[in-house]
Amino acid sequence: MGQLNTFQRIRAMEAEKQSLFALYLCERMLPNYEFFHQLTGFGELKPLRGALNALWDRHANPKHSKINAERWQEKVDEVTPSEYGHDMLGVYPAMDACTAISTLLQGVLDKDSKNFVDVAKVSQASVAKFIELNIADEVPAEQLREAVNQHELYQYEVEMQQAMLNYLEAQPTVTKALVNQLKQMVADEGISNIGLEVNQSSD
Repeated sequence: MGQLNTFQRIRAMEAEKQSLFALYLCERMLPNYEFFHQLTGFGELKPLRGALNALWDRHANPKHSKINAERWQEKVDEVTPSEYGHDMLGVYPAMDACTAISTLLQGVLDKDSKNFVDVAKVSQASVAKFIELNIADEVPAEQLREAVNQHELYQYEVEMQQAMLNYLEAQPTVTKALVNQLKQMVADEGISNIGLEVNQSSD
């Protein structure tokens, strides 16, 4: 094929860009948790929002901004929902958002690119599962995987990750301006990875 796939391209980037890419993906998943929280009253958005804000600050001000990744992980774990007791589709994207943020924090702790790659995998898998659960009754089981892969929401997720990799690969270094630009890009996109509208007041 010649072309590197998404995950190979992440591995090939500098650690700072890998982490920033994973953070961008987590930011796109946060509204899924927020929506679930609003529907059920379960959990709290604040620990997730706080963790992401701390990570954005860390990238924007690497010399001056410290982050207690382990403590943030504990806070995220405390508000992570379980599928048990929540008989609704929205619990899975909410769980995935927590998993992605916790995985990103683990990557910061371990300085391990595997975790940043895993965030991209979680985001793609979250979209795929959401589509699958939505269309399972309409599509024969043997055609389900292909139907998911061809679904516009999944194709958009893959294309968005590739486009963001193109953008980051073209940047010489990670700067405060670049970090702020990525935050603005999430807001401008206006939707989560499963197509939910982003609450602009959540920051």
